Amino acid sequence: MAKISPVSIKYMIYASFRAEGPLEKPDVIGALFGQTEGLLGSDMELRELQKEGKIGRIEVELEVVDGKSIGEIQVPTAMDKSATTLIAAALETIDRVGPTEAKIEIGKIEDVRGGKRDYILERAKKLMVGMDEGSFKEMSDSLKVESRAEKIQEYGGSRLPCGDLSGNELLVVEGRADVVNLLRNRVNNVIGMDGTKLPPEIAELGKEKELTLFVDGDRGGKLIANNVINNATVKYVAVAPEGKEVEELTGKEILQALRKKVSVEEYSNGKMPNGKEPEEAKNFSVEFKGDVKERLREIYSGRLKGNRGALILDSSLDVIRKVGPREVAKGVKGSRTKVAAIVLEGTATSSIIRLCDEQGIPYLAATNFASVSGARVELVGL
Repeated sequence: MAKISPVSIKYMIYASFRAEGPLEKPDVIGALFGQTEGLLGSDMELRELQKEGKIGRIEVELEVVDGKSIGEIQVPTAMDKSATTLIAAALETIDRVGPTEAKIEIGKIEDVRGGKRDYILERAKKLMVGMDEGSFKEMSDSLKVESRAEKIQEYGGSRLPCGDLSGNELLVVEGRADVVNLLRNRVNNVIGMDGTKLPPEIAELGKEKELTLFVDGDRGGKLIANNVINNATVKYVAVAPEGKEVEELTGKEILQALRKKVSVEEYSNGKMPNGKEPEEAKNFSVEFKGDVKERLREIYSGRLKGNRGALILDSSLDVIRKVGPREVAKGVKGSRTKVAAIVLEGTATSSIIRLCDEQGIPYLAATNFASVSGARVELVGL
């Protein structure tokens, strides 16, 4: 049976009915098809019209009150006005539904398209109000902002996201999203790292240019700052407002943060650009000497492989505790010792990756990883 598309409906026939006995919906629909058969000729049979998609699904609502049935009928049609009115008139000829006498009256025939036209008219009026010179200015400003962001380039073998590196002063931020936000706000002398990793290009740039490190205002940002300071030549440190990331700062917040930058010496001596006291994480780093990744893989092979769960390690890469796969967050947050790494048998979920970023954990080793953009923790495949 063909179905009528809601878009094709032109008219809706509304009818009320009353029957002298108790009825059910199939009784009413059966009467509509049966008692109009042959009245208007074969081309206007309700069953055929419905098969052809010219009449839609007939809806019936009824209730039985004191042994009598009353209700409403709705018949959607995609036919023209004259054919629709003929169908409506035919419905009023029905005088029996099931075993009881009944009466059907047409309440109205509604032009569905008229309602749509009213909506279009009202909506058009509202849209017209917004079409002023200000709208063009907003579009123009937005286009300028986006075009600045599209000027992002790549630098070095690590393909680091960056802006204009021709000057002597450079801002070093954590990742691509930070670079994009600074370019949008007209800060062009910027280059991004790869989260917690320190690319060799940054260390090389520090030898010939004046670097200002601009990090997020959280514990992870401080850990990254310490890592970069210990492995590259940096002159200044700027920090986003507490709890905020560089990628979400407004132009005003960016300028304020950069004005409050402090020298590396001041930062190392405890002076924070945002006026906050440094956390214990300031001097926290992995104390184990050698290849950390290889050491994590050795720990996994010797102490965890084949056993579901996770190992939580301190800065010497000694095991603080072993926990179940669902107890990682509890184990990390309940540890009195600073956590430097997590070694996990199985998949590191997005919640575990975010946990590492929130807690400033430098390394997360696992056999698989969920996809999380912008993660700062260094992911080590096992």
